[in-house]
Amino acid sequence: MKIKSLIITLALALASLTAMAITPVEALAELKQRIAPDKRTAVWDVTAKQQGGKWVLSGTVGTEAQKKAILATMIKNGYSGYTDKITVLENGIPAARKWALVKLSIATLRTEPKHSAEIATQGVMGAPVKVLEKSGEWYRVQMADDYIAYVPESSLAFKTEAQMKTWRKAKRYIVTAYDSRLVTEPHGDETVSDLVMGNIVEYKTAQGKWLKVATPDGRMGWVDAADVAELSQWSQQGFSAAQIEKTARRMMGSSYLWGGTSTKVTDCSGLSKVAYLSNGIILQRDASQQALTGKIMKKGTDWRQYETGDLLFFGNEKTGRVTHVGIYLRDGKYIHCSGQVKINSLIPTASDYPYLYSPLSASRIKGMVGTKGITALKSHPWYF
Repeated sequence: MKIKSLIITLALALASLTAMAITPVEALAELKQRIAPDKRTAVWDVTAKQQGGKWVLSGTVGTEAQKKAILATMIKNGYSGYTDKITVLENGIPAARKWALVKLSIATLRTEPKHSAEIATQGVMGAPVKVLEKSGEWYRVQMADDYIAYVPESSLAFKTEAQMKTWRKAKRYIVTAYDSRLVTEPHGDETVSDLVMGNIVEYKTAQGKWLKVATPDGRMGWVDAADVAELSQWSQQGFSAAQIEKTARRMMGSSYLWGGTSTKVTDCSGLSKVAYLSNGIILQRDASQQALTGKIMKKGTDWRQYETGDLLFFGNEKTGRVTHVGIYLRDGKYIHCSGQVKINSLIPTASDYPYLYSPLSASRIKGMVGTKGITALKSHPWYF
């Protein structure tokens, strides 16, 4: 009887373990949700199938770190005898092109490798990107805010890891003027390149109030020292709602462009990115991503509790889907880009109350720099 009872107990225990076992399909789904839930910021197209009694992993990921996480998950869940057919995009890029700096004052990145594709975002001169894939004359790159899109080869200055380390240690200047120019000689009028707020150039020498600098692709020119700031010093600034508001107001009246993230043209989330970058803070790209960051205030929060610089999110009342963002100013007013950069009110009786409903939520960035999705440029390893 004891032996029979032991057999039954072992059988029940085995059945329980079997019921609790997680399949590779489930394990990879859980891992994807944890480390690559958003296709805008991660390349992840991996499947797990059984072939001849053996699990086969196939598909594509963006980075070697993602693949290592997948293989570790397989081992953790007891699946050691699998076949690995996973392709890592970044491993197909030669060492001389692993990294790049945007070389134009503004570069346009698209959702597909063609000029007719939808604009996804923009990158400004000196912005570092990680190269993931080559597709003809286009490159799939990841931005410092993790956003992934395609950019023409002609917009990039490619760098090795060693060259990037040198660049990070170099004396660099960031454009703080709304716009400026790089000219061939001090007080000259011949343009080397236009410049916009956020552009980063490398210092070479000085002559009076003029600085000689180099663009990421090595073009030399002179810029008025009043239009730039030394990057390492500038990046140490503390949170300033006044600076964020100042930049947003300087863009008043500028036109809307889907995918725009520069002082020339912008979309709604691009406006908040540009304004916050002027304060040394990197936000996520899209409004729906920004809405998941910071100290979140739910729908129904009295506007009197908002502070200057808080992000206000609007969208579908029924589904809760965020489609628009604005920056709160004061007295119920907020600035946003809808058709053009303008100011509207949250107060229904106000003359400038728009068609938008009350915010679905709001996020306070103040006090939250360093938390998920809110990065100080001075702390980003791609810059320093």
